[in-house]
Amino acid sequence: MDDPAQLTEFGKILLIGIVGALMVLLTLLLGKITSPKKPTVEKLSTYECGEEAMGSSWIQFNARFYVIALVFLLFDVELIFIFPWATIFGHAEFISADARWGWFTLAEMAVFVGILIVGLVYVWRKGDLEWIKPKVVTPRVQVNIPSSAYDRLNRMQYPVRSFEPLRSPETASASSDSVPAETTKKPAFKPRFKKPGTAS
Repeated sequence: MDDPAQLTEFGKILLIGIVGALMVLLTLLLGKITSPKKPTVEKLSTYECGEEAMGSSWIQFNARFYVIALVFLLFDVELIFIFPWATIFGHAEFISADARWGWFTLAEMAVFVGILIVGLVYVWRKGDLEWIKPKVVTPRVQVNIPSSAYDRLNRMQYPVRSFEPLRSPETASASSDSVPAETTKKPAFKPRFKKPGTAS
């Protein structure tokens, strides 16, 4: 490049990046300036796909979300590798230079895709692609207790005793008729219930 006033190819990319960043910042600034500011309870609430947010957000997600995301990511990366392979493989100059080039690239991609297909079949056979696994396996433990002992325990009738409140130590020795209601022990804790929407 003889003329130093001209931009290099990298300079053009930098210029495009700067202009793009400025346009994004300008549109965000215009939106902040021109948008009406009328906050309401609905606008300030957490958006949860149209559903009303209830309870705590600290919940456990199903692990199948991560498995399906990993499988998707695996095949997404596969496509990223296939695009440049197909671009280079399509050049007639490479194939005309050496006839073995086409077979080499074909075998290379067959090995790459074959490994991914083996992984997909493995995940499929394990049932990890199904949201609910159809086979529920009940764990069995080998013990030396005969099954007749469990059957006898299940057939037995157990008496149900009536509930009696705990007495204070001073009146524990006295008869239940002479103990007034005030001497019965209260629960060790007092449950507190928080109304929804109130601060703790």
